[in-house]
Amino acid sequence: MSGVLLDTSVVIAGIDPGDADGPTAAISVITLGELRAGVLLARDPTIRAERQARLAAIHSAFMPLCVDEPVTERYAEILAAARRQGRTTKATDLLIVATAAATGRVLWTRDLRQARLAQASGIAARAG
Repeated sequence: MSGVLLDTSVVIAGIDPGDADGPTAAISVITLGELRAGVLLARDPTIRAERQARLAAIHSAFMPLCVDEPVTERYAEILAAARRQGRTTKATDLLIVATAAATGRVLWTRDLRQARLAQASGIAARAG
């Protein structure tokens, strides 16, 4: 597989689906979960509705990739490498990096720490 995997930070920033490498762009199911949590946590009904609309648009625009056995194998490798380096990182970030690695995709993130973790693990990452 090839293409780009969009991190949640890129999706939240308001990426235009047309700017994301077209049909080869994908998201992780973890991103869908994070976006859904944002909907559930919104206290203001207007913000909740905006987040729900964004979630629906993202879900229809990008192919969500599942966390499967190859992703969990890469997750374990990346987690072990991060711990050996004394890094702490969120499990969701690790799973998204592992999904990019397992599917041969470039990780596109706005999170510089996540990009550095990916690169330290030999995974191509685009920050910004």
